[in-house]
Amino acid sequence: MVSRVVLVLGDQLSPNLSALIEADKDTDLVVMAEVRAEATYAPHHPKKIAFLFAAMRKFAARLIREGWQVAYTRLDDPDNTHSIAGELARRADQHGANEVLMTEPGEWRLRDALSDPDSYKTPTKIIQLSDTRFVATQTEFDAWAEGRKQLRMEYFYRDMRRKTGLLMDGEKPVGGQWNFDHDNRKPAKGKDLFQEGPSRFAPDDTVNEVLDLVEREFPSNFGALRPFWFATDADQARQALDHFVDQRLETFGDYQDAMLQDDAFLSHAVLGLYINAGLLDPLEVCQAAEKAYENGKAPINAVEGFIRQIIGWREFVRGIYFREGPDYTRRNALNHQRKLPDMYWGGETRMACMAAAVSQTRSEAYAHHIQRLMVTGNFALLAGINPAEVHEWYLAVYADAYEWVEAPNVIGMSQFADGGVVGSKPYVSSGAYINRMSDYCKGCAYSVSAKTGEKACPFNVLYWHFLIRHRARFESNPRMGQMYRTWDKMDENRRETVLSDADTLLRNLSDNKPV
Repeated sequence: MVSRVVLVLGDQLSPNLSALIEADKDTDLVVMAEVRAEATYAPHHPKKIAFLFAAMRKFAARLIREGWQVAYTRLDDPDNTHSIAGELARRADQHGANEVLMTEPGEWRLRDALSDPDSYKTPTKIIQLSDTRFVATQTEFDAWAEGRKQLRMEYFYRDMRRKTGLLMDGEKPVGGQWNFDHDNRKPAKGKDLFQEGPSRFAPDDTVNEVLDLVEREFPSNFGALRPFWFATDADQARQALDHFVDQRLETFGDYQDAMLQDDAFLSHAVLGLYINAGLLDPLEVCQAAEKAYENGKAPINAVEGFIRQIIGWREFVRGIYFREGPDYTRRNALNHQRKLPDMYWGGETRMACMAAAVSQTRSEAYAHHIQRLMVTGNFALLAGINPAEVHEWYLAVYADAYEWVEAPNVIGMSQFADGGVVGSKPYVSSGAYINRMSDYCKGCAYSVSAKTGEKACPFNVLYWHFLIRHRARFESNPRMGQMYRTWDKMDENRRETVLSDADTLLRNLSDNKPV
């Protein structure tokens, strides 16, 4: 008999997980399970499923080597109940346990499901511990947010710098300023930026077994399963971190907003999936970058920008997600109702930027933040796509996507569906921004310089259509007033043509015609 069953989820693969810290190796049973409910609540990219199953199997093996009792359920186990609560109840019943110990899950869906004692049948007591793998507790975030008219990441980020001491010189920021983002907006320069990319790991026996399973069980999911090169244990993830710091951190800042047709990764770290699954500790990652700056191996703009993404933005959106509550993903402040176009799932499009972003996503289960925000997200917002469908797409297709981190980025920052909780204005742009930051437009069927007509870049006509249909909401926004003044100065015939062209494009989208 065991006294308790201890749950470890697929995004909790950390030896310092609060439930493992609290548990007793001699008397408690760790429960881990590959269940269909978690693999199918969204149509996940097969690379994401394979990454998590392989990483879970290796973490379970590590726990066993360290002396833990582990009950691990594989997806194809004939006794699998295919839900987390079902597997906890089954294991508790097998071993005579009457208590469940867990670290709180990272999303509302599982928190609610696993907080209900009736879900387990056998156990009589449920203990949920706080997830201590973040810099800020939810209590700290809520205290910071209380009474503020606007919740802006920049000010929260400064508090996280003070709390961690990262890039701090006493009470002052290293380099004399908190944020070096103005140095981090250089466009792509072409072939001279092409690099070897992130660390790649050949599949071992465990990974190959999982790849075969995923190929068999999820044959229709959007995305290419092979080749598969992700790290699947903590040692490999640390190698990936070291490789990034040594090889690409130096230029990460300069080109973090750049996009190239034939380079999916540029100087990006591609570490988010390892941090979010627990294979890397976020503070460890930040400290490695800080050390590179202190040793003269990376400039302040690169290191500060990288650290800001982790202890600033990542911590901020988690705070927003749990502060705003379980209905957050259903918000639709702009009342956008159009269906998600087929091109997001690889359907036909003449837009080179959309084709590139979606094709890369299908191949790699990855796109960097500007591709997500200013290409696929920007188009969805301008076209009035239902934000719930946009949210579900992002959750499904990216290997680093979990609802707590994905929803505020999409519902809040990308789609403005929360009405301004995350961002002070919608992130919309015409094609000029994409042209400036990428090489996509050179080979496009549309002309980025054309403002009207059949050749006009869809971003150009949709940009003005979005602004005009939401004029009552945004005209008084001090960051958007100039756009409306520009519109009002346009020739009336041109304005009518722009809106007419946009209406035609939107009808084509609604009719499921390719654009």
